[in-house]
Amino acid sequence: MTLRTGHIGLNVTDLDRSLAFYRDLLGFGVIAEGKEEERRYAFLGSLAGDGRPVLTLWQQAQGSYDKARAGLHHLALEVDSVDRVREYETALGDYGVDFAHEGVVAHREGSASGGIFFHDPDGTRLEIYAPSGAEGAPVPSSTAPTCGFF
Repeated sequence: MTLRTGHIGLNVTDLDRSLAFYRDLLGFGVIAEGKEEERRYAFLGSLAGDGRPVLTLWQQAQGSYDKARAGLHHLALEVDSVDRVREYETALGDYGVDFAHEGVVAHREGSASGGIFFHDPDGTRLEIYAPSGAEGAPVPSSTAPTCGFF
């Protein structure tokens, strides 16, 4: 039996705020939503796809993301081109997101892959990258992968 990722679940402090970010800014569709006050959640994915959730948001966090605690390191989202990464960079910048690095950066020295690194409203670390097209992009560190420390 071969395992594959089914969906990623994130705890959030404010479902409405997180939905605005993931749905309206990043383009995820809402597949299902629980609106009961103590059990609010949203299953997100592609409405044009097979209807399977890719990301679930659970309103049950009491504080923001803490990179010093065990658990999720970051969530990487892949797009088909660096141009598409730059489109997200513009939209995220207009939204007021703080980026970990200036512009598109390579995953490591000499890498064709690269992207942008930022945080969601609760501080969860996110990456939007393309598998190629970042040749010649700067590298924040020559000794570690870019996605490892931000």
